[in-house]
Amino acid sequence: MPSRDKAIRVFGSNHAPRSVPDSIAIRDWTRCRRVELEPRRPTVPFHHSAVVHGKKGIENQKGAVGASRHEARVAPCRHTASLCVASACVAAAQGPAVCCCCCHRQAATRVGVGTSTTLPSANGYNSKATQKRPRARARRAALRWWLVSLAATGATLTAAAALLAVVLHVSTTAVSNSSAFAGAPYRLPGAFRDLYPRASALRCPNCPSLRDVLTNRPLDGAADDAVEKRLWLPPPSRGFVPCVAPSPEYRRPSASRGYLLVHTNGGLNQMRAGISDMVAVARILNATLIIPELDKKSFWHDKSNFSNVFDEQHFINSLVHDVRVEKKLPKELVKAPKSVRYFKSWSGVDYYQDEISPLWDHRQVIRAAKSDSRLANNYLPPDIQKLRCRAFFQAPRFSPPIEALGKLLVERMRSFGPYIALHLRYEKDMLAFSGCTYGLSNTESEELAVIRENTTYWKVKDIDPLEQRSHGYCPLTPKEVGMFLSALGYPSSTPVYIAAGEIYGGESHMVDLQSRFPILMNKEKLASAEELQPFRKYAAQMAALDYIVSVESDVFIPSYSGNMARAVAGHRRFLGHRKTISPERKALVRLFDKVSSGALKEGEMLSQKIIDIHQKRQGSPRKRKGPVPGTKGKDRFRSEEAFYENPLPDCLCQQGSPASDDSLVSI
Repeated sequence: MPSRDKAIRVFGSNHAPRSVPDSIAIRDWTRCRRVELEPRRPTVPFHHSAVVHGKKGIENQKGAVGASRHEARVAPCRHTASLCVASACVAAAQGPAVCCCCCHRQAATRVGVGTSTTLPSANGYNSKATQKRPRARARRAALRWWLVSLAATGATLTAAAALLAVVLHVSTTAVSNSSAFAGAPYRLPGAFRDLYPRASALRCPNCPSLRDVLTNRPLDGAADDAVEKRLWLPPPSRGFVPCVAPSPEYRRPSASRGYLLVHTNGGLNQMRAGISDMVAVARILNATLIIPELDKKSFWHDKSNFSNVFDEQHFINSLVHDVRVEKKLPKELVKAPKSVRYFKSWSGVDYYQDEISPLWDHRQVIRAAKSDSRLANNYLPPDIQKLRCRAFFQAPRFSPPIEALGKLLVERMRSFGPYIALHLRYEKDMLAFSGCTYGLSNTESEELAVIRENTTYWKVKDIDPLEQRSHGYCPLTPKEVGMFLSALGYPSSTPVYIAAGEIYGGESHMVDLQSRFPILMNKEKLASAEELQPFRKYAAQMAALDYIVSVESDVFIPSYSGNMARAVAGHRRFLGHRKTISPERKALVRLFDKVSSGALKEGEMLSQKIIDIHQKRQGSPRKRKGPVPGTKGKDRFRSEEAFYENPLPDCLCQQGSPASDDSLVSI
């Protein structure tokens, strides 16, 4: 039997468990990262142990995991009153009643009954029994032999059941306890509890089976502590925190001069940035902002209204000290003449005050026909820049049903351990727009060319795909992403969440990535058809789910620097510079082409080159980049780093500086 004092190395952070309302079947335990035991004489191989509660009691199943290098004796878990082991956690029996999921000795508690009590035992392992060492050892030995006998029969289980049956909730990232979307403990909105019932709170309905995962490739793990830290620890934040409070001279809006109607354009994150800019424009013009109209005519033909995607009342209340926001125009102005304007891109305060403000002398309503990139990234008054941050990172909270399911997806993803959110921009619209056809068949390339030709608002029609790729203007292919992650050192056991719509070409283009990283998940696998049904027909709402899982991930990696990649990267900077790795696509393409030609092989040399290239591309604090030298006109503005991608220095200050405002860190 392993010694009770046997040394354990724990990678990641351990925080005290929190109590969870009894009304929800999500138990919020300490986050367990990777626990590795010193090699010892094997007792019982490390297994997953699933617990299925039904009419006939508890049924235990198990499946072998490819972490055979370390063996562990499984102890009964106080928290779930069952045997439990998570794939990211290998724990020894450190005495009686040690939870091998959470790696601590504290008993689970419930809230709402006035006192804390240990969970009832469903299999005979209550707190009193587990304190008696001889009896506990006998029970564990019996269960151990029972598990071994089951192994002989070839019993299998799904990876999700093995991981999720432990009822493990991980509430924080490796570096930050704050969540972008809510406080803790989490409580489903009352109107949506029926949609996400207690019994399925942490169930992963469509996850691949463990047998399928292990058949493709044996799972390996990180080599040592240093590698583990390099892979998962975020860059030092150097004390930077949000500082978005207005200055003492900032005043509430005075009497409104008129109403500003806004028609947004683009996908979810382009619309989000445009809405935030229009909030600032309304402040500059001293106008009343009408809740913006979302784009319903773009490629996705999404019919969502603002209130379907965002919490409308929260948006209004959050900006009450900045601009007047109303849901609709007054009835008497609905049919009144409107001044329709296409505001100039990347404009400053002078443009709006000198050219747009005089329009109020003739019209009571101005309609902005487009909203994207209508404000300059730089050289705006500090209070306007801080308002943009409040309007982007704080005001547009997602609607309750989106936020509810988004959080459940995060919980389910975290049950696999620390995870990467991969924004795999390999959808039909992106490839058609960019003209990137590398790795596609002739039929697929022709289909994309037809789409680009028939989409009237896409101005560029003739594109050289090879030139696009050589300049780094194309998204990485799924195969290239797999090579990239492997070269960085992420083991095949790393859980990866695919934040994307439908991948062009389907599974045929995902084979290589899937073989390298078998625990490849997306919202369709993590959620049931019933849970996704309210959102499935709405691209913006589905993208919002991906946004939540991406912001809350341990590591975020975009395959292309599009609107979502910029929005998520900026949000993660705002929340404490969470680890965000930005692939240097131009350099990667050259390396991958050498691999394809045989001039370079995958291995240590390729890995070291890629690691060196990306040492300073992991989301560490830095000032927003200005324009590329030598560029002029609109190209100069396009070459700047987007404001919302990096809100430093305008909205992030080092702690202790006069401008820092710790009260607004949590959003």
